[in-house]
Amino acid sequence: MILGNRLRALREAQRITGADAGREIRASHSKISRLEMGRIGFKHRDVDDLLTLYGVYDTAERATLQALVRESNSQGWWNFYHDVVPSWLHMYLGLEQAATVIRGYELQFVPGLLQTEDYARAVIGLDPDTPERRERKVQLRMARQHVLHRDRPPTLWVIVDEAALRRSMGGRALMRGQLTHLIEATRMPHVTVQVVPFAAGAHSAIAGPVTVLRPPGGELPDVVYLEQLTGGAYPDKPSEAEQYRHVMNRLAVEALPPEETERFLWEALREL
Repeated sequence: MILGNRLRALREAQRITGADAGREIRASHSKISRLEMGRIGFKHRDVDDLLTLYGVYDTAERATLQALVRESNSQGWWNFYHDVVPSWLHMYLGLEQAATVIRGYELQFVPGLLQTEDYARAVIGLDPDTPERRERKVQLRMARQHVLHRDRPPTLWVIVDEAALRRSMGGRALMRGQLTHLIEATRMPHVTVQVVPFAAGAHSAIAGPVTVLRPPGGELPDVVYLEQLTGGAYPDKPSEAEQYRHVMNRLAVEALPPEETERFLWEALREL
């Protein structure tokens, strides 16, 4: 999807039609459309031909985009959980594991990358699925967190609504464990946690959770992900992505600073 979005931007910048691009790679306009939407796989030769057609001769940019071709055609480790990973989530997991920066806001729950196993099991327990499949989903969520402990982890910056911290998901002991885990996460050099307290009133992201992921390489635009009840949406218009980045920036100002957030978490822990 990231690669397709970049190819579309390059094509439009040169005022080249989808039909002309299709002819360049011996294909139809509809195939170009599917490629640009990330619906089908890429061939190195096709991408190479398109980049030449679009006037992209910079070695670094061509290498970055060809690396994405390799990534898009390879199976991620999460394919092991294919039985519990819907198609729309495959895309997000790939983005999450490759991102250099992950920014997110959560209204209902603690962010998945910072959930304890017990908390994750309580959240996933709300899913009307079989116990076996729910346990597989818990294992997947725990496996996702390894990204924060690899040699070059992404920068994680999450903003959590106070409602998520006050909502008991399985009893006092479970919530104490989750709050303690959050406090420990704030001490990781690549993790920033902020809380939006009730006292802040209505704010710019009150409508729901938002995640903004920055792909590697510095050549590609941020990707916005909106999680929904039965799927995920990826607004791909530049104006929409910019709007969500603006929302996250405003929210970072409206939330408690990281130092005050740690004090807030300690106070919430003492109140349990």
